[in-house]
Amino acid sequence: MTAQLLSTSEGQTLVLTLSNPEFRNALGPEMYAAGVEALSVAESSADVRSVVITGANGIFSAGGNLQRLQNNRQLPPEHQAQSIEGLHNWIEAIRTFPKPVIAAVEGPAAGAGFSLALACDMIVAARNSVFVMAYSSIALSPDGGGSWSLSRAVPRQLATELLMCGERIGAERLQQLGVVNRLADAGQSLQQALELCEQLNAQAPNALASIKELLGEADASNLNAQLARERDHFVKNLHHTNAGIGIGAFLNKQKPQYE
Repeated sequence: MTAQLLSTSEGQTLVLTLSNPEFRNALGPEMYAAGVEALSVAESSADVRSVVITGANGIFSAGGNLQRLQNNRQLPPEHQAQSIEGLHNWIEAIRTFPKPVIAAVEGPAAGAGFSLALACDMIVAARNSVFVMAYSSIALSPDGGGSWSLSRAVPRQLATELLMCGERIGAERLQQLGVVNRLADAGQSLQQALELCEQLNAQAPNALASIKELLGEADASNLNAQLARERDHFVKNLHHTNAGIGIGAFLNKQKPQYE
């Protein structure tokens, strides 16, 4: 069976499922391109307010396909560079997508699979799921933004250990570190992620888009620049229809129904 990215809908949530049974949902160029395309379509769809990325058959992703990588060693370096660019285009699409993206993780999230989960806005993980930056174990260095995400999510010493030693880290430990948002019983991460999305789907989409954009810019900003961005987003959102709906509902002790 070929690697593919399955797309289904659960209410206002788009569910993207990594499916590559023969290679434990290993990632590949077909998935990268499909992921970028799916987010591009979802961005302009009012019917989609959030996205979940998960894996088929109780496995999130084993990362890269080692057989494909071994074959790529016989090809010009530009071939592998192009493949990684495909992955990175998907990572950038997730980070800049104006709606929440949640990773629902079961089983292993290894290598680029771990990087993919880290690129999402939040992570819901089964208690027995395992995360590993497996690159150094096969004499490789990270891709998919793994070094960028880890260096911002955990202390430098721990990021160094995870990347250099290639040791596994469990979901419960990552939750203690603030990397995993919610823990689920085995087999229940997707359901918990969908429940989280229901909560997010009830919020004003324009406000969530501003929050995601502000968080994405914060690391590279000084305080003055970030204060200016916050001011501009606040004023824009105050004059959006949804602010009138939200403030009015709060004052009247009603549940808002955002556009």
